[in-house]
Amino acid sequence: MTTQVDTFTKSYLKPGLPEVRAGDMVRVYQKVKDGDKERVQVFEGLVLAAKHGKGIEGTITIRKVAEGVGVERIFPLHSPLSENIELVKRAKVRRAKLFYLRSAKGKRAKLRARELGLAAVEEPAENPPTSDEVVAGIQAGGEEPTK
Repeated sequence: MTTQVDTFTKSYLKPGLPEVRAGDMVRVYQKVKDGDKERVQVFEGLVLAAKHGKGIEGTITIRKVAEGVGVERIFPLHSPLSENIELVKRAKVRRAKLFYLRSAKGKRAKLRARELGLAAVEEPAENPPTSDEVVAGIQAGGEEPTK
């Protein structure tokens, strides 16, 4: 049963957001106002936690280290100020909240990378010409194709 709140907030949900969870490296493109101008600023970091589900109130906590100082930001998933969320890579983690990484140093702060699980689309390679086609091309005055 859908309530009036659900139907109202459904129009504000952003379509096509990736499934973001703890351990993911993401880039968040956010609109920033500088005086009278508006630009897009990128914040790339590790997702420590995803909270409040995937609905209109869902948030992700992202941490990055900038010039030796840890910086954390909380981004609402469906905020009109965030333009795009891009999944860079995914790590194998065994916890839903990675707050222990705040104090971890060196090897303990490293997460094992895992395949994204996204189907990589490869363009089919052109069919190489057969030897008969090469001979016919050379006889016609063309050059032999190079690889």
